[in-house]
Amino acid sequence: RALAPTLPCGAAAFHATRSARDTWAPWEGKSKPGDSHAELHEMLEHWSPTKFYYAGAGMTAGLAVIAIVKGPFSVAALATAIPVALWWRIGLADIAQTKHTIKRNFPVIGNLRYLLESIRPEIRQYFIETEHDANPITRAQRTLVYQRAKGTRDTLPFGTRGDVYATGHEWANHSLYPKVATLENSRVMFGGPACKQPYSGSVLNISGMSYGALSANAILALNKACKAGNFYHNTGEGGISEYHLEHGGDLVWNIGTGYFGCRAKDGGFDPIRFTEQAAIPSVKMIEIKLSQGAKPAHGGMLPKSKITPAIAAARGISMDDDCNSPPAHSAFNDPRSLMLFIAKLRELSLGKPIGLKMCVGRPDELLALAHAMVETGICPDFITVDGAEGGTGAAPLEFSDSIGMPLTEGLRLTHNALVGTGVRRHVKLIASGRVFSGFGIVSKCALGADSVNSARAFMFALGCIQSLKCNTNKCPTGVTSQEPGLMAGLVVPDKAERVARYHEKTVHAALDIVGAIGLESPKQVQARHIFKRVSSTKVLSYEQQYPSIEEGSLLPGRNNTSPALQRWYETWGLHLQEHEQNTEPPTGPVGTEPGVLSRL
Repeated sequence: RALAPTLPCGAAAFHATRSARDTWAPWEGKSKPGDSHAELHEMLEHWSPTKFYYAGAGMTAGLAVIAIVKGPFSVAALATAIPVALWWRIGLADIAQTKHTIKRNFPVIGNLRYLLESIRPEIRQYFIETEHDANPITRAQRTLVYQRAKGTRDTLPFGTRGDVYATGHEWANHSLYPKVATLENSRVMFGGPACKQPYSGSVLNISGMSYGALSANAILALNKACKAGNFYHNTGEGGISEYHLEHGGDLVWNIGTGYFGCRAKDGGFDPIRFTEQAAIPSVKMIEIKLSQGAKPAHGGMLPKSKITPAIAAARGISMDDDCNSPPAHSAFNDPRSLMLFIAKLRELSLGKPIGLKMCVGRPDELLALAHAMVETGICPDFITVDGAEGGTGAAPLEFSDSIGMPLTEGLRLTHNALVGTGVRRHVKLIASGRVFSGFGIVSKCALGADSVNSARAFMFALGCIQSLKCNTNKCPTGVTSQEPGLMAGLVVPDKAERVARYHEKTVHAALDIVGAIGLESPKQVQARHIFKRVSSTKVLSYEQQYPSIEEGSLLPGRNNTSPALQRWYETWGLHLQEHEQNTEPPTGPVGTEPGVLSRL
């Protein structure tokens, strides 16, 4: 019993009652018939290196008897010798090693813990989880993507499987006079007044996933699908690889803190290299990545051992040194210089749409960003709001779980900040984070999004089975593995067709919902159209939960005493009086000096 806290999980699964433990132990010859669970539990509990030696000696003696009776080279002797040899080999190695206490204390059988632990995700996924257990993506969501990608039946028999009275349930109220929302009305035009090459994009697109994080075949299939389905493919911050260009699908070039694809020798921004890359015809828009939902404000290091020739070419880096991506950009360091950097990229790209990607963090900094747009007269053409629920191949646990604002709050806050400063009409908003269905698209449009990006949904369309091995290079479906053998299993033409089919069916599902609400375009969806159950007896619309503020209400000289605006400030800890009392002296960035919120 003293060893119970260190028992392997396989041992802990068999629990003996207190009376059984107190009155009986198999080693004392007091076994009770029928107490099989207690017997196994006590046997494992009392196992030790000494018991291992006793058992091994007994097995060896038995082998000697068989060898004498049947002959040393008989089938029976050889069949017995193999498990005996393994017993001694594994057990002695367990006792000799110093890293695992369980193995040292429970030789041989202690390995059961690690075996069971290794297959736990598969056991849970296939036998234990329900349709709506999110770990991290529910089976219901994955199944929907698989069905639409394969073109199989995606209808639901016998009614909803969800609990419509459960807290968190969301829905849209339909109209008695439904309309037809067309695909043409769902297209989104990106490009503000200063943009010379505006881009017409789909309402659903592929979010940023770098080559290196995804395999070459996965990139090829995604981009081929984009070409066929007329939607865009975000490159991720790993640069534009040859696989992004092979099929000519529309690209959004993501530029992170490592400036991959436009990187100078010192790791900074290279305008000449940028101009060359931006001139590629398939590059339709350019996105400056400030942060991502899975690990906001966190850099990264790519060891040189993982840098292949193709990755080095795409990122513009050497294969001889580790590649560092710092947490912050070196080309700008405050809101005003960021706006000037946007203008510079727009000029170097000959007027292509330039945008930002960020996971919303401090609300005061978001307001300072919007204020800088007003002060400089320079606006990004779009902002991609990435939710904290976003995924990545590998991220620190604390950053994935506890840093950054979830998409619902971050998107609504950004929308209101742009509306309040009067620049929303110039800036398109893209929502990114756990969107798998048509309703997911519509609900994000209700919060203020013009279009939606999704990454994991398209990974499922490629064949991802959520094995959670993205960071091991052992992805069984070849989606995130660079091993040629695993990657070869992903057949590009077949998977490209599936991705395009999933996109088409999901967009049409969203348009069906829009029409059912009584609207003709996703652009018309508002926060008042979506409802959420916040308790068993209370339902609120998005508008009631996340109220809108009046356009221009954050500009200087405007009346900022409306109840909705006051509630908005208080919700985000930005009450005017509290802010002015607690503001420290300015440190440089535009929009953070004392009283800025009152001036807004």
